[in-house]
Amino acid sequence: MTVSDCRTAKVWTAFSALFLSVAVICAGPVGAQTTAFSQSLATAAAADETVAEWYRSTGYDTLWTGADDAARRAAFLAAIERAPDHGLPVQRYDAGALIAAIRSAETEADRGRLEVALTRAYVDWAHDLTSGVLEPKKVDPSILREITREDPQVLLARLASGDAAAVLADLEPKSAFYLSLMKAKIALEADIAAGGWGGGPVTGPLEPGSTGPEVVALRDRLIAMGYLAANASQTYDRSLQAAVQEFQLNHGLNADGVAGESTVAEINVGPEARLRSVVVAMERERWMDIDRSVRHIWVNQPEFTARIIDHGKTVFRTRVVIGKNVPDQRSPEFSDMMEHMVINPSWGVPRSITVKEYLPLLQRNPNAVGHLQVLDSRGRVVPRGAVNFAAYNARNFPYGLRQPPSDGNALGLVKFMFPNPYNIYLHDTPSKSLFDHEVRAYSHGCIRVADPFDLAYALLSMQTATPEADFDAALKTGRETVVKLDQPVPVHLVYFTAFPTAKGKMAYARDVYGRDAALYEALVAAGVVLGGV
Repeated sequence: MTVSDCRTAKVWTAFSALFLSVAVICAGPVGAQTTAFSQSLATAAAADETVAEWYRSTGYDTLWTGADDAARRAAFLAAIERAPDHGLPVQRYDAGALIAAIRSAETEADRGRLEVALTRAYVDWAHDLTSGVLEPKKVDPSILREITREDPQVLLARLASGDAAAVLADLEPKSAFYLSLMKAKIALEADIAAGGWGGGPVTGPLEPGSTGPEVVALRDRLIAMGYLAANASQTYDRSLQAAVQEFQLNHGLNADGVAGESTVAEINVGPEARLRSVVVAMERERWMDIDRSVRHIWVNQPEFTARIIDHGKTVFRTRVVIGKNVPDQRSPEFSDMMEHMVINPSWGVPRSITVKEYLPLLQRNPNAVGHLQVLDSRGRVVPRGAVNFAAYNARNFPYGLRQPPSDGNALGLVKFMFPNPYNIYLHDTPSKSLFDHEVRAYSHGCIRVADPFDLAYALLSMQTATPEADFDAALKTGRETVVKLDQPVPVHLVYFTAFPTAKGKMAYARDVYGRDAALYEALVAAGVVLGGV
């Protein structure tokens, strides 16, 4: 039995003893007592239509405070005792406050109010645990994820008719991703409670062969973080270099084994900041109503990577460029289905770019941006000499711009489409040098792919025995060609600054858009409190 199992067993035993000893809430309402209980319950429930609807539908039957409800009460209170492990706002369903209310209940009116309080706590806890504490769009409008929240009446009916312990356990997230985050949260809280990772800040730059107290500080920090076995070396030796490289790989850094400026900056990030990232990641994972067992594309924006994941294993990985960190150009978060690719694509310039960036250039010089065609409302090419660009502004400009297929096309030679109202897709780019940067936020919002041909081959391999030959044949025509995917692939544009690696360690990425900072503030405002601090 694990420590967690032992703690759960002790909590269950304590709650069972408590509830079995409180006779006032175990006696069923009889006669006048029934009326007093029902009236109190109805009055208390009136402020919450969800709760009121449930009790009306059950004839004001008890869910928590009846003679046969002790096991359900104990199971629920034991479950919400674990709420801190999930990074939830425990004051919404405070087990201690509920226990105090149970102990102080003396009348049928008290019991009616207690019944409602427990039901409210259960619905809040179930929603927070299964689909998140926050409404993400209210925190950041570029988080476009659709949150699925289960009907409270269904949640209550399931609890009323099933084995309480099993029903409550089934609500807890089960994905390996989430469980790894929760394990990391508990470990980080233990580190913080024990004094953190120790020592002062690491200073650099340091490189293999360096010696002295700065190397010792680097060594001790990596030991404390679990990247290096305990040792007394004062030299930047091969084992320290390997530890630095592993750290760099897990933090989106150039894995050269040298503790340069960006590496030292990440090493000096303390466990409190990492804990905040993990807690936000847990909230994000609660929003993800997805099947991780099927083949899917996973684009993690702060990590600047795209992967194809098949049955939990990464079968393809590439670097990406995401949107600039400016309003209206940050890449959004949402999920969709990739349906087709376009080989030799033309680029229809988005309206916002046309009027904000190109129209002023054309007003100064009608021959500017000569690689773009001017189109009328019917898609016909219009000679530039026939347009008085100075006569229009951003609101009334009636033309569009398009770049025909070419090696220099802004979309490169292939784009990957998952039609969506946000006009976001994955695509090739002629600007290959940007993929050498550690922080790659340069686009207008779409996702640029470093290895687009390999991505195309990987996708086509599911429907043809000759993916490279088929792709190259279409490419050589020079014509815009749509290739449908026989089996559309789920694509998830996500934003995790904390996530587990294949080797079981936690990896971290920089909060390039500041989204996680905003989400953490919202979680704190909702009542989330970090442990260990």
